[in-house]
Amino acid sequence: MDHELFPTPAGVDADDPILNLPKVSLHDHLDGGLRPATIIELAAEAGHTPPSTDPEELRAWFSESADSGDLPRYLETFDQTLAVMQTAPALTRVAREWVLDQVADGVVVAEARWAPEQHLRNGLTLDQAVEAVQAGIEEGTRIAAEAGRSIRAGQLITAMRQADRSTEIAQLALRHRDAGAVGFDIAGPEKGFPPAAHLEAFDLLHRAGFPVTIHAGEADGVDSIHEALLVCHAQRIGHGARITEDIPGWAQAAAVDGVMGDVDGDGMETAPDMGRLAEWILDHQVPLELCPSSNLQTAAAASIAEHPITRLKELGFAVTVNPDNRLMSATSVSREMRLLVDHANWTLDDLEWVTVTALGSAFLPYGVREAIIDEQLVPGFARASL
Repeated sequence: MDHELFPTPAGVDADDPILNLPKVSLHDHLDGGLRPATIIELAAEAGHTPPSTDPEELRAWFSESADSGDLPRYLETFDQTLAVMQTAPALTRVAREWVLDQVADGVVVAEARWAPEQHLRNGLTLDQAVEAVQAGIEEGTRIAAEAGRSIRAGQLITAMRQADRSTEIAQLALRHRDAGAVGFDIAGPEKGFPPAAHLEAFDLLHRAGFPVTIHAGEADGVDSIHEALLVCHAQRIGHGARITEDIPGWAQAAAVDGVMGDVDGDGMETAPDMGRLAEWILDHQVPLELCPSSNLQTAAAASIAEHPITRLKELGFAVTVNPDNRLMSATSVSREMRLLVDHANWTLDDLEWVTVTALGSAFLPYGVREAIIDEQLVPGFARASL
């Protein structure tokens, strides 16, 4: 592979066999995955001064800021990326490189999550911004195909939950549903900005039969997940790590190595009691877009070994593995998988299971998903090893 076009993902050895596994990325923010060199070049064009003009120093600045535990410093990282994503050429370049970086990570289906309303400072309209990103996605897909690599990529049009434009952004998504927009989301500060505040937008999308995923259960608890799923019609939950709060005894069981549920008087493992919401999510196999490294940075988990994704997987929840913000977390889907293998004892079968789950949850037509499973996922894992 041409490493200039397809650079090795952050945090993964170039010869790691996990890189060769076919993958699906459902939760990956466009403004959280820029290449440092691209930020520097676009900053020069925009008259913006980044924290460093050395790519490796800038990469380290993003990682250190995201790991600092200081929320204002963490949010400043997005100020830097958004500052250079305010023109059509810049958006097209970022989207093109975003696709190529997915290909380098072995991703065969990817959804680019981004908020067009944050990219209008230099006069772009909402529609022009979406069209610019779509142009980049199509360029990246074409370059990948010329290199013999296949990827399906679409846009998750996102509204900022602290703003009042969600209905307008939902209408934007519907205008582009046949031109690259595959789903809708709300992002931004979760606590204090509940999903139901945007019910008009979600009702509009529900009536139009347009797919929805909602950030919930990351910085807020079970009520946020409940609203997203049962009030606002979400088909997937972005993060959802705090669903454990609806599983009584979760913390106590987590303290016992290897025990997925409570232990009865005979020492036999049993399934833990669950609240109604957790039962609903399990019974209906609602996909959870978990992002282990990012969840550590936002204090939704204490370590990879203790991250709820492993126990939720063992209990049968439809968990998926995602990078969230690849630049800020210095990560990729391959790295997230490697961390789970090394620190949570995941096997190749586990990786295949969550990948098939993710593909089955992707906002793609059923026939397309079935073809990708048969033509890429099954043969890709059949010839793989760790």
